[in-house]
Amino acid sequence: MRIVQIIDSLETGGAERMAVNYANALSEKIEFSGLITSRKEGLLLNQIDKDVSYLFLKKKKKIDFGAVFRLRNYLKNNNIDIIHAHSSSFFIAVLVKIILPKIKIIWHDHYGISQDLSSRKNISLKVSSLFFTGIISVNSDLKNWAKFYLLCSNIIYLPNFILDSSFSNEKLSLNGFESKRIICVANLRLQKNHILLIDAANVLKDKFPDWTFHLFGKDFNDSYSHQLKKKVNDLQLQNTVYFYGTTNNISSSLLQCQIGVLPSVSEGLPLAILEYGLNRLPVIATNVGEISKIISSEKEGVIIESNNLNALVAAIEKLIESEKYRNEIGLNLYNKVQKDFSAKTIVSNYLLWLKSLITFTA
Repeated sequence: MRIVQIIDSLETGGAERMAVNYANALSEKIEFSGLITSRKEGLLLNQIDKDVSYLFLKKKKKIDFGAVFRLRNYLKNNNIDIIHAHSSSFFIAVLVKIILPKIKIIWHDHYGISQDLSSRKNISLKVSSLFFTGIISVNSDLKNWAKFYLLCSNIIYLPNFILDSSFSNEKLSLNGFESKRIICVANLRLQKNHILLIDAANVLKDKFPDWTFHLFGKDFNDSYSHQLKKKVNDLQLQNTVYFYGTTNNISSSLLQCQIGVLPSVSEGLPLAILEYGLNRLPVIATNVGEISKIISSEKEGVIIESNNLNALVAAIEKLIESEKYRNEIGLNLYNKVQKDFSAKTIVSNYLLWLKSLITFTA
């Protein structure tokens, strides 16, 4: 098979990282693996494997015929069979299929606000789904939504998977005391609920003054970002809570931390939890999205209800006070991630599904 991934940008979001993960993993499994970014490059450009063919379309507007024809030429020149379109990149994939009708489109739904799908309406996506050969949903709720709302019957649930993210020589030295760091990897968006984590840091600072919180993720410099930083200043937590923005080598930072936290109010299947697990970190996460499928028992991590400050504080306190407990659940989560969320397992299922679709539609 000859497959290309297409994504709007290469910034450090979950959908973007999965596009890179698929391209890299497939480069060892199929005849041709490519990656196309339509609108914007970013830090993830440095994580593309040398065996992956890469194209930047330089798309300037929603309907950019120059970008469409550049995409068409690339697909024709490389004899591509399948476009694997992530998130909103389905639109340019459909435009090019009108010109190259033999091309098959797989759409990958990474929608992160899966707690309120009843209000998710997208007419252009619904019409475009007539052109899809198949749909991949990253959680069960999204799969059910696609069955109900979209016009494509070939829908599969495939969880996200993790690859070794040590693609960079960048080594970031974290603030705070060694062996007393708590990390949160999440772009600065409202749904990630960093406010709850800052409130927890404020409650814990007197009892555990040496422990610090380290927040990694894209800073959009918007009202939410300003609110977070103002809160840190107002509570005088400048030496307790640190913001780092994005990094090209999160593994280097994870190795310097002892606890991983994700306090989101809404999620799909977050890569951050898988990254924590791959680095043997004990995890505290909220019971949203598919997180309970990763952390399915208290032996693999601590699940709390969202927006529950007391529960978050108690969970952090318990992990701080017992290194033995931290090591046990960190190891158990590592084993779970390796078993159920490895590239080998999920990419094998993906390729079997694609082969069945191609045979069915041939």
